Amino acid sequence: MLPVSLSMTSAQREALAQHVFPPDGCEAVAIALCGRSYSGSRHRLVVRRIERIPYEACAVRAPDRVTWSTDLLVPWIHEASRNGWAIVKVHGHRGYDQFSSIDDMSDARLFPPLYSWTESNAPHASIILMDNGRAFGRVVTETAEFVPLESVNIVGDDLCFNPYRSNEHPVPAFGERIAQSFGKGTFEQLRRLRVAVVGASGTGSPVIEQLARNCVGTLVLVDPDVVEEKNLNRILNATMEDARSCRPKVHVAARAVQAMGLGTHVETHVSSLFNVETVKAVAGCDVVFGCMDSIDGRFLLNKLASFYVLPYIDLGVKLEADGHGGVNQVAASVHYIKPGGSSLISRHVFSLEQVRAAGLRRTDPARYEQEVEEGYIRGVQEDRPAVVQLNSLIASLAVNELLARLHPYRLDPNSDFAVTRVSLSHGIWHHEPDGPPCPVMARHVGRGDTSPLLDWAELSAHTAQ
Repeated sequence: MLPVSLSMTSAQREALAQHVFPPDGCEAVAIALCGRSYSGSRHRLVVRRIERIPYEACAVRAPDRVTWSTDLLVPWIHEASRNGWAIVKVHGHRGYDQFSSIDDMSDARLFPPLYSWTESNAPHASIILMDNGRAFGRVVTETAEFVPLESVNIVGDDLCFNPYRSNEHPVPAFGERIAQSFGKGTFEQLRRLRVAVVGASGTGSPVIEQLARNCVGTLVLVDPDVVEEKNLNRILNATMEDARSCRPKVHVAARAVQAMGLGTHVETHVSSLFNVETVKAVAGCDVVFGCMDSIDGRFLLNKLASFYVLPYIDLGVKLEADGHGGVNQVAASVHYIKPGGSSLISRHVFSLEQVRAAGLRRTDPARYEQEVEEGYIRGVQEDRPAVVQLNSLIASLAVNELLARLHPYRLDPNSDFAVTRVSLSHGIWHHEPDGPPCPVMARHVGRGDTSPLLDWAELSAHTAQ
């Protein structure tokens, strides 16, 4: 069996906690209906919807046990079978941080029939929420075997990744400064993370460098392009020989990471994000950094993060030349996007019409030029100049954003830092809080794999390369 993990939003976790920790101190149970993410190395369950087992529907409710009729599951089983979802049982423990013998008997009776009812051998799971905030769980197989979940991830303003067991190995010398700054627990979390970086050029290359130096466990690198001579002043570790040999940018980045010898594994995809296998690879990660200029690519990545309950850190850089050897503006931004919150659309970074125009420009350039000429499109500017010092600054802010959410060290809550904006030309540096949920994205939270992926016709199975 592939390693299985579960991810939910912090709002979903809070809703579950309110139900399974009632004021009377007795146990309660809920069901999480979960979408799925299949990749070559992992199986992720992502919470789509929560269904509460009513307290009054339970035959027994005591501080150490709860009994309820499985007849309540019937409509949810039908829905799960129709959509390919997982069924996850959730209950709470106060102070007892393991499954009890009563839990073992209950799960062994409940889960094996689910596989027959859903007509699939795809895993279902049981998780426990602790009153101290910790969460852990296990897959229960068709034969009632218990296989620990690799991790239970809570994604919100803060990031809480609950592994099955902590790393008992000593921190290596090259990781001591990280452990000293943020704690051994943060170093261990970074070591376990699988992080996607989409775009390995101007902002992507310093993000990759810093994530590797921070000892992230696995990097999944995505970029379709090769190194060119014009890139050499802004792609870290790229050489003139790389440009002459037309080496893919992700291969240059992977070579540099491997040469560090810090134990970070690298997976490369010489592909755009508009590819089935690439989307699945990114969906199998824990965190995603978007280092792209393209509007339709950023929109797709925002949508992917919603479908698969991923924290998404988006980097944007703008250096506007005045055409006379000077600049009008030097600005950049970092957006932290949590699934179920606001989005790049609701934050007015771009509009849906701009997404459509960018997609048309990429897939049908002739039609795009015709619509521009006819006045239907005002134009989509995506190729702006950028320089290494600005790229490195914004990359540092983005990586620090991840660290701040893994190990909250700010004096103010992370919810106040959904957007960081910097203008070097205007002397501006400020932060913005998250806004209301985006109606375009929020409805997709936890859907997981669909056909076509992300409801995007271009990502039908036959487009895989």
